[in-house]
Amino acid sequence: MHPPYTPKVTVLGQPAERGRWLLIPLGMVILLCLGSVYSWSIFRTPLENELGISATQSLLPYTFALVFYAATMPIAGFYIPRMGTRLTTAIGGSVVGLGYILASFATQIEVLVFTYGVIAGIGVGIAYGVPMVVAARWFPDKKGLAVGLTIVGFGLSPFITAPLANQLIGAYTVRPTLRILGVAFVAIIVTIALAMKLPPQGWHPHRAIASAQPILTSKYSQNLFSHRSFYGLWICYAIATLVGLSAIGISSPVGEEIIDINPNVAASSVSMFAVFNGVSRPLFGWLSDRFKPHYVAIFSYVLIFIACVLMVNARTGQVATYLIAFCLFWFCLGGWLAMAPTITLRFFNPNQYAQNYGIVFTAYGAGALIGTLVTGRIRDLLGTYNYVFYPMAFLAIVGIIVASLLLKREKSASVA
Repeated sequence: MHPPYTPKVTVLGQPAERGRWLLIPLGMVILLCLGSVYSWSIFRTPLENELGISATQSLLPYTFALVFYAATMPIAGFYIPRMGTRLTTAIGGSVVGLGYILASFATQIEVLVFTYGVIAGIGVGIAYGVPMVVAARWFPDKKGLAVGLTIVGFGLSPFITAPLANQLIGAYTVRPTLRILGVAFVAIIVTIALAMKLPPQGWHPHRAIASAQPILTSKYSQNLFSHRSFYGLWICYAIATLVGLSAIGISSPVGEEIIDINPNVAASSVSMFAVFNGVSRPLFGWLSDRFKPHYVAIFSYVLIFIACVLMVNARTGQVATYLIAFCLFWFCLGGWLAMAPTITLRFFNPNQYAQNYGIVFTAYGAGALIGTLVTGRIRDLLGTYNYVFYPMAFLAIVGIIVASLLLKREKSASVA
C-alpha cells in the first residue's frame, strides 16, 4: 500500500511539488528581516552621539535581543502547533516591527534596551522557527537541504540589511531609520505569513512515494530528555555556538590587534566572513541528509581546530592566515545552524519538531552568553586575544569526543 497522499495539494496556486520550492525564498525573506538584529552595530555610533551613551551601553540592546530571542524560541516552539504557522509568523513579525518602531522614540538607554532588546528580541524568537518547520514538512525527502537553504536568509541578513540601514541613516538619520525598518518588517512578514502553511498529514512528493514510509510517531519517544543523543546534540551545539559567536564578536579587533591590518580592511573582511556563514548552511544541511550526523559534526570541529591552530601561530602581517581562520570559524557556525535542526529532525519525532528544536536551541543561548562573557574576560585579564584560541581549540577536541560518543541515534529511539 502507498502511504497516505493527497493528490490535489497546491502551494501558491502551483502543484505542490513545484510550488513548495517557492516557500524556501519566502522563508529566507522572513529570516532576512529577523536577522537584521545582527546589524545593530550600524546603529550604535549614531545612538551613542544622540543619547550620550558609552560603547558598553550601546551594546546592551543587542545583547538583550540575543538573550530574549534564544529564551523565547523554546516557548514559541510549543505554541506553533497550537496557534498555527501563519498566526505565529504574523505575531512574531508584528512584535519585531513594534520593537523597532518603539525604539525610534527612545531617549534613554533603558528604554532602548526594553524596546529593541526585549520586545524585538521576543519577536525574533516567536517567528524564527516557523520557516524551518514549514520547509522541513514540505521537503520530507530533502529536509537538511531545505532547512539549510531557508536559514541562509538569517546568516546573510547583515550583508544586506546593514548597508541598507547605513544608507537610510545617511538620508534620514537614525530614529526615522528604525521606524522605517519597523514598518517595513511588519508589512513584509505579515504578508508572507499568509503563505506559511503546512502540508496535509501524510503528504509526500511523487518521487518519494515509492520509498516513503508513513511516519509512525509511536517509534519516537515523547520524552526528549530520555535520550543520550539529545545531550550529545545539545553539548555539541553549545560548543559550536560558543566558539563561533566568540569568533564573530572579535573578528575585527583580532585583525587589528594581532595581524595589525588596516581597520577598514578588518571591517570589510567581515562581509566576506558573512558569505561563508551563509554558504555553509545549505552545504551542511545537505551533508547532514547524506551522512551520519556525528561524522559531519566531527568534520566541523576539525575545521574549528585548524582555525584555532592557525590563529595561535598567527603573527603581524599574516593577513591570509587571519582570513582563512576566520572564514572557517564563520563557516562552521553557519553549518551548525543548519545541522542542529536537521539532526533534531532525524533523531526525534518530526511531528514535534517545533517543540524539540526550541529545546535544543537553548544550547545556542547558553553558548552565546558564555562565549561573549569569557572571551572579553580573557582579553581583559591577559591583555591580548591570542590566548582566546587555546580554550577554543580545547573545546573543539571536546566536541569531537562528545560527537563520537553521544551524537548517534539510539536503537531505543526507533523501537516502539
